Amino acid sequence: MEFARSSGVLLHVSSLPSYGGIGDLGAAAYAFIDFLAEAKQHVWQVLPLSPTGYGNSPYASSSAFAGNPYLISLEMLASWGWIEPERIAGLAGASGPVDFEDVERRKLPLLMEAAGNFLDRGASEERLKEQWAAFEQFCRDEHGWLDDYAFYAVLRRKFNTGAWTEWPERLRRREPLALAEIGAEYGRELAQEQALQFAFAVQWSLLRGAAALKGIRILGDVAIFVNMDSADVWVHPAIFDLDENLKPVRVAGVPPDYFSPTGQRWGNPLYRWDVLEMRDFDWWVERIRRACRLYDIVRLDHFRGFEAYWSIPAEEETAVKGEWVTAPGLKLFRALEAALGPLPLVAEDLGVITPEVDALRLEMGMPGMKVIQFGFGNAEAHMHLPHQFAPATVAYTGTHDNDTTQGWWRATGDAERTEVEAYVGPVQERPVWPLLRAVQASAAQVAMAPAQDLLELGSEARMNTPAVAAGNWSWRAPEGCWTAELATRLAALAQVMDRDNDPFRLAMIKPAETATA
Repeated sequence: MEFARSSGVLLHVSSLPSYGGIGDLGAAAYAFIDFLAEAKQHVWQVLPLSPTGYGNSPYASSSAFAGNPYLISLEMLASWGWIEPERIAGLAGASGPVDFEDVERRKLPLLMEAAGNFLDRGASEERLKEQWAAFEQFCRDEHGWLDDYAFYAVLRRKFNTGAWTEWPERLRRREPLALAEIGAEYGRELAQEQALQFAFAVQWSLLRGAAALKGIRILGDVAIFVNMDSADVWVHPAIFDLDENLKPVRVAGVPPDYFSPTGQRWGNPLYRWDVLEMRDFDWWVERIRRACRLYDIVRLDHFRGFEAYWSIPAEEETAVKGEWVTAPGLKLFRALEAALGPLPLVAEDLGVITPEVDALRLEMGMPGMKVIQFGFGNAEAHMHLPHQFAPATVAYTGTHDNDTTQGWWRATGDAERTEVEAYVGPVQERPVWPLLRAVQASAAQVAMAPAQDLLELGSEARMNTPAVAAGNWSWRAPEGCWTAELATRLAALAQVMDRDNDPFRLAMIKPAETATA
């Protein structure tokens, strides 16, 4: 798909300076949209919006379909009448890094209380009746994943085992009578989970609609693999490579490389692509359908895994003894197009990419990614320098997996620094904006910068360090950082680089319509 020449900012919702411990879909999100509009930025990139799992990673989710309840704005729920404002007053003023544990301890009970209030009063209170009707329609429309996710969330909390594989056998295997018993005993909690998913859907829809009114499109993210401890694997074990005991046979990862002599063993269960193909890739069709209802543009994480993936025996502790296995590639994407029509997809094709992976991306007409930080140090890396960018590119100063550009500059060697200054001129220890200008001046259709780079922050603001389990995903933007001066500086750059455009201006297809509830 071709996008109009445009630019934007990468900032996950959890990093917004919102009310109470973690960024949410409330006032701070709307303020950020206002900033983007003032700065003439037309793309807001977020990470997966799913409930986070191990390590609080949005890429280790407990569901590929559900929204993260922690991102729900309690302020907005109070304005709807779901909860009294004084009940949430204790969360006011929370600042500093994201604290997921504090959110679980303090915010989750309030979310459940609000959901319970809505269930009790929604059908009878006049101001809630319209929302109640929308909630009932939402449950009908989303029943394909919503009911199962609610069961999974309630059972996960009930057993507190950290994995559905440790639940009682009857529930592990989803015996109908066992599920019926849970439904009878925990009906209210199941309904509360559904109500929270409805609240997330409404708040996200309103936010995305507000962005669209200002010509700002949401670039979202789909992780190729799902967690073993997820509603997806529990509900659909037949499409994953599991043994008769519902344990993984082989798991996902990446092979040893220059950065890791033992590779990375991610541990996600692999798909049984043969089973999925016989089913016309139905689960993937629904997953991408869902993604296109949440986002305008969809980034496919680890795109190379759609052509071939690294398969590791589950009993192995490292990725060393894995092997490459061919994935369905073109068959999958043709099935997606047949079911859903032309799709606004971007391929995350970073790392070691083979000619076969390039051919798949080009055949499907997907833009790839380039990161200028990767472009220095040797001639083979120059594909990441702007003078080599093809138009079908989404280009970055850095991604959520990189150090911030200022942090990278401080840690990199003299040879790389010399090359940077040969490329952009003297930077006087402040390389961010010179490199940002170089990316924006390129032929890339879309130019992106992490919010941390716009603020010229160091490694303390890094979002994620791959292969490091702890200490990630916790950066939070400081209060008051989206200044008029910063917006003016970005706007001037967008104008002179001809990037003040809605990315869909030249598109052959329309962006996905914002869902209403």
